[in-house]
This record gives sequence, C-alpha cells and structure tokens, in this order.
Amino acid sequence: MTETLDTAAKLPTAPDPAPTGKGEKPAKGRSLWSDAWHDLRRNPLFVVSAVLIVLLLAMVAFPSLFTSASPNDADLANHYQGDPHYGHFFAPDWFGYDTQGRSVWARMVYGARASVTVGLLVTLSVTLCGGVVGMVAGYFGGWLDSVLSRITDMFQGIPFLLGSMVVLTTFTDRNVWVVSAALLFLGWTQIARVARGAVITVKQSDFVHAAKSLGASTMRIMFRHIVPNALAPVVVVATTALGGYIAAEATLSYLGIGLAAPAVSWGVDVDTGKDALRTAPHILISPAVMVSLTVLAFIMLGDAVRNALDPKSR
Repeated sequence: MTETLDTAAKLPTAPDPAPTGKGEKPAKGRSLWSDAWHDLRRNPLFVVSAVLIVLLLAMVAFPSLFTSASPNDADLANHYQGDPHYGHFFAPDWFGYDTQGRSVWARMVYGARASVTVGLLVTLSVTLCGGVVGMVAGYFGGWLDSVLSRITDMFQGIPFLLGSMVVLTTFTDRNVWVVSAALLFLGWTQIARVARGAVITVKQSDFVHAAKSLGASTMRIMFRHIVPNALAPVVVVATTALGGYIAAEATLSYLGIGLAAPAVSWGVDVDTGKDALRTAPHILISPAVMVSLTVLAFIMLGDAVRNALDPKSR
C-alpha cells in the first residue's frame, strides 16, 4: 500500500489553470468585422490602397496643404509651359501650366474635391436606395419581390453612361449635385441585386426563424438580424463601385456633358488638355493619371475587403 502511494505521488499532475484577474471576462470569439479588420491590417494590398485614399482625402479636405497656388489664377506668360521648375516638391509649377497659364498641379489638387465628392455622394446614395429596394424585395418576397425585380431589370437594361448623358442634357446648369443625381438614377440597380440575394440567404438562417417564433417585430428582425449579416457583400460592391463613379464623372465631363468650366475637375482638365496633346501632353496626362490612381486605389481596397469578409473567395 505504501509503495502504491509513493508511486502515485511521483506521477505528473495536470497544471493548475492560469489565474485570471478579478472580474475578468472570458475571451470571446471575434465577430465577422473584427476578424476582417485583423486580416486587413496584414494585407499589403489594403495598406497601399488605404495610404493612397488617405492622401486623396487629405487633398480634398485641405488642398492648401499641397499647393499655395489658385487653380483659376491665369498668366498667359506661362502659356503651354511644360518644363517644371524642379524646386520644392509642392511648388505650384511642378507639373507645368495649361493653355491659359494656370498651374496644372493646383488644378489637380483642387480638382480632386469635385471628382471625389461626386464619387462619394453617388456611392452613399446608391447604397442607401439600392440597399432598401433589395432588402424589401428579398425579405418580403412574393408579388412585391416580383415588381421590384422587374423595375430593377428595366433600369439595368439602360446603358449606364448613355442614360446618364440623356438625363444630364435636360439640365443647363450641371453642378456636383446634378451629376450625382444623374449617376444615381441608373447606378442603384447593382446594389439592389446584391442586397436582395444577401437578404434571401440570411432570412433562411435559424436565428431569423427563432426571432420570428419569439414574436420579434419585422423592423427588429430586419435591422437587428438581417441588415448586419447581409451588409458585407453590399460594402464590398460599394467600395469597388466608388472608383467607377469617379471615372464616370471624369468621362461625362470630358464629353462636355458633366461638370463644365469654371468648375475645377479632373474630367474638365482632361477635356481641356486633349486639344494640346501634341504640344503640351502634360496638361492631359496629369489629371488622367490622377483619375487612374484613384480608381485603382478603390478597386484594390474593394478586393482587399472582399477577401477579408469572404475568405472562401481567395
């Protein structure tokens, strides 16, 4: 008996559980959004695109930090001047001058405000309108889904740029709000389809059926259970589409149907520079590169967000 007790005393014992602080709650599993943020911070694609977008937003909000020149100050003595004076990086003549002797760099900086504002306004409005239409159609179904889906198909059958051009030609004064409204008129259909599909998938989940059986109201089910779980694909599509709306504004302005002078916009400057492409190509290339970089940044951001929210798509 004594030998048995001695042998048992020599056997290894399980370690004591790690002490926890008083009142400390047990660790919880990360939610979809926290897990996505954890992945995004380690994604070089997200870091590069985020840096570009932050610089762009700083340029929109505080243009005076990037140039001291005015975009509308003209000096015909600098007509077509394309050789930059290699001085300070933010010197107003770094990118030369346009046909009227205005600083190309200053117009690039201040032109970001109109182009990005249109992109943000259209993205927010189409996400709201399309999201509501898709959520109502997907949740209620039946005849309401059929009617809203047919209306969506009808609008989606109209070419986006062509329809926007037709809408804009009816206005004589085309400002940022008018251009944004024209792009919204035909741009909500994609978000509506994505939101409808996401809501149809989520409403079949067990927690939604449980909430219905417990007597939860329709509004509580939609905003407490449906919207948070169907929001991820909508965010991905909206992030990617933002760059497309900026490009659409530049295209319409280039065609002379969007924003027009004296408005300062990348599309307006591309339209101005096309006539001087042989003699002073920098007038066209500079704003065109800004449009390309901006669209690329938002596309990369959308890809990174999609991979983080849906790891199966990698």
